[in-house]
Amino acid sequence: MLNRENLMKRSEINNIIEEAKSFLHEMNWRLPVWAYWSPEDWRGKRDICMEIIENMLGWDITDFGSGNFSSRGLFLFTIRNGNYSIPGGKPYAEKIMMVKENQETPYHFHWSKMEDIINRGGGNLIIQLFNADAEEGFADSEIELSIDGVSRRIPPGGEIVLGPGESVCLYSGLYHRFYGEPGNGTVLVGEVSMTNDDNSDNRFHEQLGRFPEIEEDTPPVHLLVSDYKRYV
Repeated sequence: MLNRENLMKRSEINNIIEEAKSFLHEMNWRLPVWAYWSPEDWRGKRDICMEIIENMLGWDITDFGSGNFSSRGLFLFTIRNGNYSIPGGKPYAEKIMMVKENQETPYHFHWSKMEDIINRGGGNLIIQLFNADAEEGFADSEIELSIDGVSRRIPPGGEIVLGPGESVCLYSGLYHRFYGEPGNGTVLVGEVSMTNDDNSDNRFHEQLGRFPEIEEDTPPVHLLVSDYKRYV
């Protein structure tokens, strides 16, 4: 039986999407035309939209099972991506994210993916880091990073602050958590990476859920990547 205290309501997800649309417009960031399709618009388009469906492009909202999106959650939109199970696909991915002040994405690393995290505008993004040890815990070792091509060393658990226009390269096996710096506003965060697989390439330090269970208290405004199997 589902724990309804930790379900995300569809009405909350719809509100987050509308807020994100306004923020992206304010930041002059444009999404593909299909981003604005309603569930009805998707009908009959499965065959011509298989790249979107199979590669999980589109709206993605998670509270990591916290039941409190504003304090521990993340809005993402995957713009382009490949798929490890489909030979000859794109070997790269791109996402755009909205990170609010003190809104945490918890510690995780990727077994395969290397990624650049980019502050595209708005406030400052704080990223806290640990190397992973052999048991996939926090290692007590110094971290070597490249911030916009400039090498930097930080202690285990150290933080970096990315202002608008700055970026950092995160290699596989590097634990990272991030949040918007308080007092400076919401951050528009970009990600450019190797192929992204959120079903099998995320190692959270805590036992967390990546995709939320949803209470369908109202119809969806737009489909999430986790909705495609049901609606399309």
